[in-house]
Amino acid sequence: MSRVTARRPTRRITPAGIVSRPDTLAVEEPLELRVDGTALTVTMRTPGHDIDLLHGFLFSENIIESADDIVSARYCAGTVRGAPGGPEGGSPRHHVGPSEAPPSDTEGRNTYNVLDIQLRRAVPVQPRGFVTNSSCGLCGTTALDQVRTRSRFRLPTGSPRVDPALLATLPDELRSRQAVFDATGGLHAAGLFTPDGTALVVREDIGRHNAVDKVVGWALREGRVPAHDTVLIVSGRASFELVQKAVMAGIPVLGAVSAPSSLAVDLAADNGLTLAGFLRGDTMNIYSGADRLETTPAAATGT
Repeated sequence: MSRVTARRPTRRITPAGIVSRPDTLAVEEPLELRVDGTALTVTMRTPGHDIDLLHGFLFSENIIESADDIVSARYCAGTVRGAPGGPEGGSPRHHVGPSEAPPSDTEGRNTYNVLDIQLRRAVPVQPRGFVTNSSCGLCGTTALDQVRTRSRFRLPTGSPRVDPALLATLPDELRSRQAVFDATGGLHAAGLFTPDGTALVVREDIGRHNAVDKVVGWALREGRVPAHDTVLIVSGRASFELVQKAVMAGIPVLGAVSAPSSLAVDLAADNGLTLAGFLRGDTMNIYSGADRLETTPAAATGT
């Protein structure tokens, strides 16, 4: 199996009886990020595109300004017996190039779950827990100012223009590129598209925030940040954290298959981000930035 999926035995209960069979699952492993040897944070993620992930994460947290701020990223060996750098020997550190996958054991399992990043300029690092949940208890302008990171980019006013009918098709376009989801049913996805619906990059991960970081990291490494002429689509809900990552990367349009949180809507409106939720079929809710969408006014209902 690949590093992003694993097989586990299951007992499936059916009307015809109990069937024992293996099931394909999405891999979840911790990734510790270190900056110049100092531990910064640990995130649970699906292995793969870790270099994009670290670029997107460090950029979203205002630790780096561009891909050139990172001199190198090295995997530190895990403790799987027989793996490179493990108890039976091998090099304890490994330089990672732009497209290089981390080392794995003979069964394809990722054995390197620590990335040490060397920055071009010294940056004071405070270890962070980055524990997030869906109900943070924050509300209001004061709370918003306390938790958000200020973007270097102002989003363009009124552009790009996006056809709502095209926007409604992008979740299906995203879904069609979720190869690991097809095998496991257990991954989130994020995709960056042009305003005409062309897919630029799609990334999958066990965590929706990691999937977005991988997309932003790809854009940063490709010199596409600020990503003013793009649309970000996510497979789940739109949290405050995802809106902040879009704003930090200069992405003006964010569409989500599910609902946004109240704080996400507040942050989107405050920064002029177009935020669409419940992108299902030919309907959607626009929570902010409707000026970028070609819409036909309809009679308002409700309160």
